[in-house]
Amino acid sequence: MTNKNRSPQRSVEKTTPANPAEGLAPLLGTLRQLIADSRQQVLRAVDVAQVQTYWHIGRHIVEFEQGGAQRAAYGQRLLPQLGQALSAEFGRGFDATNLRHMRGFYLAFPIRDAARRELSWTHYRLLLRVDSPEARQWYVQEAVAQNWSTRALERQIGSLYYERLLLSQDKAAVTAEAQANLSALAQSPRAFVRDPMMLEFLGLPNTGRLLEATLETALMDKLQQFLMELGKGFAFVARQQRISTETQDFYIDLVFYNYLIKCFVLIDLKTGPLTHQDVGQMDMYVRMYDDLRRGEGDNPTVGILLCGSKDKSVVRYSVLNGSEQLFASKYRLVLPSEEELRRELQRDREALEIQESLRDEGENA
Repeated sequence: MTNKNRSPQRSVEKTTPANPAEGLAPLLGTLRQLIADSRQQVLRAVDVAQVQTYWHIGRHIVEFEQGGAQRAAYGQRLLPQLGQALSAEFGRGFDATNLRHMRGFYLAFPIRDAARRELSWTHYRLLLRVDSPEARQWYVQEAVAQNWSTRALERQIGSLYYERLLLSQDKAAVTAEAQANLSALAQSPRAFVRDPMMLEFLGLPNTGRLLEATLETALMDKLQQFLMELGKGFAFVARQQRISTETQDFYIDLVFYNYLIKCFVLIDLKTGPLTHQDVGQMDMYVRMYDDLRRGEGDNPTVGILLCGSKDKSVVRYSVLNGSEQLFASKYRLVLPSEEELRRELQRDREALEIQESLRDEGENA
């Protein structure tokens, strides 16, 4: 006989989140903040040590130069000699060019406490471009108060923010425009890992390679192999080779020397659409390399700009004015044509994309 008064059994339901990841959200948020804060502390500690070290190096150099006629006799040979010795022991972050920046840093900020701890060495490298002491000090104060990244500071100096603000009758409008220009410059949490100045200070190897995106790296590997296998006189010189002016450093993706036509060949790879700025930059590389690295007996440097965008590959040669005839009559006989390079670049990109697609399918299987 059935007991009608007995209450029906209820199924026991487990109270689990509909999406397991939602339950981890608070923990992940806490861990992300912890990691980000720790990285920021490491970055700040390195920044402070780097800036203080370079200030003291600059001070020692200036004091040595002022030490009498005997020391003054070194003259222009001082920094190259110091740079050769120090860069051999501590890396290229201490070559003559960077020592010159350190000397300039001390001369611009002779009082150590005037160098703000909140700013990195890259900030100060940018500030050394500002000739006016008043403008330079204003940029220091604003960079600290507004927490400007190095990209933000470079943008403000390049747009003459201080000068425009000083002359404008509508300062609010100038300030609003400057803030709008900075809104798109949010810095990646890992941006500091890619700062070549910091990596060189720390003595980390292969700093130039860290500047390349994954696709660029793979394309450069294949392009380097392609040129070496052509059998037309290409000798590898360097990847991510730095060339420097008084105020700025530049990195060339690939440098070869061709012993058949006796000239350096510079290669710059862009994975996005080709722009006028890219063309101008390569022309500048060729001009700088001729001035700084070309030796006696070398023919004029030639540049190759490669644009490996997804939609269309573009190849453009770059030679200085006056070298066009030499390029047409001699270089063309040895260097691969634009079409050969374009086909190779397109083939390599497609192969890499297929390889990446297969890897993704294997991980998701």
